[in-house]
Amino acid sequence: MSIANATANKVKIGLALGGGAARGWAHIGVLRALNKAGIKPDIIAGTSIGAVVGACDVTGHLNELEDFARELTRRRVLGYLDFNLSGTGLITGHRLGERLHKHLGDTRIEDLPRRFTAVATEIGTGHEVWLSRGSLVEAVRASYALPGMFRPVKVDGRWLFDGALVNPIPVSVCRALGARYVIAVNLNIDISNRGTISNINPMPGSDLEMDETPPVTGKNGIAVRRLLQRQILGKGDDVPGISTVVVDAFNIVQDRIARSRLAGDPPDSMISPRLHGIGLFDFHRAEELIARGETAAKREIEDLARELNLREAAREEPHASA
Repeated sequence: MSIANATANKVKIGLALGGGAARGWAHIGVLRALNKAGIKPDIIAGTSIGAVVGACDVTGHLNELEDFARELTRRRVLGYLDFNLSGTGLITGHRLGERLHKHLGDTRIEDLPRRFTAVATEIGTGHEVWLSRGSLVEAVRASYALPGMFRPVKVDGRWLFDGALVNPIPVSVCRALGARYVIAVNLNIDISNRGTISNINPMPGSDLEMDETPPVTGKNGIAVRRLLQRQILGKGDDVPGISTVVVDAFNIVQDRIARSRLAGDPPDSMISPRLHGIGLFDFHRAEELIARGETAAKREIEDLARELNLREAAREEPHASA
C-alpha cells in the first residue's frame, strides 16, 4: 500500500516526544514530516521540551512555535532568562510562562481535541505525575522545570519539576491512554555512545586548578546580571557554565533512564534525529534542528506507513471472516 493510504488508518497512534532542551526544536520537524505524510497522532505524550512542542501541536499553534523558535538569537535567548537571586531555581521562568500563556491562554487539557499528557516529577516522593487535566500552561511549565535551573511549579498542591527524571520518552503514557501503535522521538541518541570509563590524575599546573577569574564589579544590577550570565552560560574559552554542567549531567542521567524504560516497553517505531554537535542550550539553532528532525522522520515514513497498514489489515481481518 502507498503512504497516502496510511492517512485513512484507524489504528490509534500515540506519539511520545522526549526531552532534550534546545534539541526539542527537532520535534517540530518530526511533526511536519508526519503531517505531510498524513500520519496524525491521536495521542501525544510529552516530557520537558517534548511537552512544549506537543501542547502547541494539539492546540493548533505549531506554526507560532516554529516562528518563535526561528526568530531566536543568542541575545533573545538571554532576554528570556529572568535570573533569580533567591529561591529554588536560577531562572524564575516567568517570561517563558508569559509567552506560553500568550498562545495557549487558559486552555484546559481535558478540552483539547486530541489526548495530551505532560509528564512531571514530584519533589520529595519522586513520583511520576501524568498531567492530563487542568491548566495546559501549568502542566507544560512543570514538565520542563529543570531542577536547579527553573523554579518548580505547584500543581494541585504538589511541587513538580522536569519529568525526564522519571520518564524521558513517555511511551508508557501513550499505551496507557489507548495507543495501539506508538512512535517515539529520542533526541539524545548520540549520548548513548558516551559513558566510557577514564582515569584522570590531576597534577600540579593542570587545567583542573582553582578558577581564578576575577570577579565582576559594578555599582548597579548590570554587573550582577553580567556575573549571572557568565556563571550560568559560561566564561568562554570552552569553560562550561552552570547551565552546561547541570543540563549535560541531567541528560546523561536521562539517557540511562530512557534506555532502561525503552528496553522494558519499546515503541513500535523510533525516530532519532542526528543531533551531534548541537548543544543543549543552542536554542538559536532552530532552523538546523527543525531540518534535522524532518529528515529523521522522513527516513522512517515508508516503514511507518507499511506497518500502520499491516496493523489496520490485521485489525479488520476478524470482521471480514465474521
